[in-house]
Amino acid sequence: MKVAVSQRVDHYPERDELRDAIDQRLIAFLLGAGFIPLPVPNGLYKVLPDGRYDHKALDNWLAAVNPQALVLSGGNDIGQSSERDLTEGWLLEYAKLHRLPLLGICRGMQMMAHWSGADLYSVHGHVRTRHSLIGEISGDANSYHGFSLASCPFGFDVLARSEDGEIEAIRHASLPWEGWMWHPERENIFTARDVNRVKALFCEYDVGAG
Repeated sequence: MKVAVSQRVDHYPERDELRDAIDQRLIAFLLGAGFIPLPVPNGLYKVLPDGRYDHKALDNWLAAVNPQALVLSGGNDIGQSSERDLTEGWLLEYAKLHRLPLLGICRGMQMMAHWSGADLYSVHGHVRTRHSLIGEISGDANSYHGFSLASCPFGFDVLARSEDGEIEAIRHASLPWEGWMWHPERENIFTARDVNRVKALFCEYDVGAG
């Protein structure tokens, strides 16, 4: 199964370069779960000089690749890169139109919530630490985020909260979409919980495609 994976944008001013990047551990996590990850280039969705939006190149890329699932990866805060924000917004539209499974990781979950109309707010004590998960998804998880969801977005259910009450995982009520605030790829050994859950989520493609 081919999985389209969004990428972070890193700025290197000394080289006057903007670079797309993806953690190799995320590639390893998806490969280990049995999927073929395909990084999505940023910049295919453009704002034209007259203010109109042009996503034809991104549409062509998606048509050529024909992914069966999508991952919105971590890294960057929303608003740091307009190219990435536009790309991921359109990936969400594409996943909704085709009813494709989608996993949002950290910033990816925040993007799902933002796109769905929910607000984010600055949170303390969630960077470079670990939390206990309480809810349908349990156990412990790493934490690297400075922003959290102010409320559960419309059309989603909460799957897990941290011990201090922050929303740590969400699930769409009718689409095969989940968001996790932790990074499954940053565990020294990928947890069976995360591997099995992404396998089950992405296997819903057959249902959605029908």
